[in-house]
Amino acid sequence: MTFDSKQFLSSVSSSPGVYRMLDEQSNTLYVGKAKRLKARLASYFRGQLNTKTQAMVGRIADVQVTVTRTETEALLLEQTLIKQLRPPYNILLRDDKSYPFVFVTDRHPYPALEYKRARQRSDDGRYLGPYPSSGAVRESLALMQKIFHIRNCEDSVFAHRSRPCLQYQIHRCSAPCVDYISAEDYRRDLEHAVMCLEGKSESVTQELMEAMEKASQALNFEEAARLRDQVQQLRQLQQRQFVDTGGGDADIFALAQRPGALGVSVLSVRDGRLLGARHHTPKNDLDLPLETLLTEVVSQYYFGQPHNVPSEVITSHPLDDSELIAEALTQQAGKRIRVTSQVRGHRAQWQQLAITNAEQQLASQLANQTQLTQRFTALQKALGLADTPQRLECFDISHSHGEATVASCVVFDHQGPRKSDYRHFRIEGVAAGDDYAAMQQALTRRLKRVKSGEAVAPDILIVDGGKGQLNMAREVFKELDIVNIILLGVAKGTTRKAGLESLFVETADNPQDLDPASPALHLIQHIRDESHRFAIAGHRAQRDKARRTSTLQDIPGIGPKRRRELLRFFGGLQGVQKASRDELARVPGINASLAESIYRALNG
Repeated sequence: MTFDSKQFLSSVSSSPGVYRMLDEQSNTLYVGKAKRLKARLASYFRGQLNTKTQAMVGRIADVQVTVTRTETEALLLEQTLIKQLRPPYNILLRDDKSYPFVFVTDRHPYPALEYKRARQRSDDGRYLGPYPSSGAVRESLALMQKIFHIRNCEDSVFAHRSRPCLQYQIHRCSAPCVDYISAEDYRRDLEHAVMCLEGKSESVTQELMEAMEKASQALNFEEAARLRDQVQQLRQLQQRQFVDTGGGDADIFALAQRPGALGVSVLSVRDGRLLGARHHTPKNDLDLPLETLLTEVVSQYYFGQPHNVPSEVITSHPLDDSELIAEALTQQAGKRIRVTSQVRGHRAQWQQLAITNAEQQLASQLANQTQLTQRFTALQKALGLADTPQRLECFDISHSHGEATVASCVVFDHQGPRKSDYRHFRIEGVAAGDDYAAMQQALTRRLKRVKSGEAVAPDILIVDGGKGQLNMAREVFKELDIVNIILLGVAKGTTRKAGLESLFVETADNPQDLDPASPALHLIQHIRDESHRFAIAGHRAQRDKARRTSTLQDIPGIGPKRRRELLRFFGGLQGVQKASRDELARVPGINASLAESIYRALNG
């Protein structure tokens, strides 16, 4: 059924709002916002469109409209829908599984500054960040530990110290574990460290100077000297930062484009210190102008994911809606946010650095793509195929003496590993250690979805394990009547060295040996090793989960509340296992008799 654009446009409001374009299956193709909905939507059906946009418009079966009070509301709603629906024609930044934060718990009298990854911040403490990289977090933690002597040990270690550790001896910790510092003084140092991480080091310096003066007037010269040293260290840190960057808080977005690829680099500067960079490779499926594309990236970066907003956002290209984005960010952050591409001085240096990063990242991406294309072409020639394969899938099995058997499926295409399509299969109902039956179960489950159209079919399916696994895969192919998928078995050589693998195409009596320097063999080794790594990761996660859930759950008298108290008191299961009977009895809700039962259950 053809979409009647004239009838649709005759009833569309001219107010601000958001529109969703749907295909015949009611799947969302594209989400957009507009200051005037009617004018914006009319441009899709009356204006001159590029080829890719015409292709999208040709798939439209319906358009749903949501009217908003302001354009700012439309911007926020648009990014919320993009995050939820992930439409194929929108600019989509990679939604990382987790972000690096500095974390401060509110459940300990002497909290540590911890490195923590989290997709969403919970209410168990304060999260500072997210930071652009794990290295930036660790560097910041090292600085705060050096200046303010904040502990960095695990809670289970802290709870069982009887004397200070080496960190106290080298002046990196104030030894709260043995009460060398009061809880009040430790909290003060911790709050100063948090303020520095939030970019308020100048305020901390002023507080320390005032405290130093008071200590000196009270003739407490030892305390005054300690505060003086902290002030000097902060001044040195601030001086180095301002010499390098000129100070300030900003995120800098730079876009680089070459034929067939584009990349965006985001540099984060806080309190004048460059924390690091993130790199994104969004797809421009509608051939948007660079200014429009970067506008979409900046909007989604802040409104679609949990990022703290600095006082300034600098871009390599002027944004289409810079004033609108600045207004929305100002409302979100509760402070004035400046969005600009026109900068001078040290900000221009940041901008150029971001552009350089984007260009280098893009050059590296294109080099990898070229190498991958060469490897796929070499595989086509090695197997004598009429066309270059577009999608490879590889399966592997991992277990520990039959425990927690997991199969992996990894996917490669011409962009490299396609991690969003990776899958783990929990293997159940087979004899422990029976890799053939495990492979049969995993392949059957996967190929049934391919047969029904629920999953994309690979051009080549690779099984790691040699002739036996290949024969098992051939039986699954035959049982499910799978055709047009090439089956490839990979067997390690007698010495199990890389480069000496044997390949079996379709059947075990069709071996093929490739030169160790062959790009085709390198591609097969890459996907085989990635499948092996992913299988081991899945197995370990499954095994550890089973052990975590069964060890304490199986002890009579230990319910969820007592289990939670045990883990919290000792900092984890390992701490519980190492605890003595007397230490177990110190846990709230655990008496001597129950402590004895727990000790025997965990230690035999």
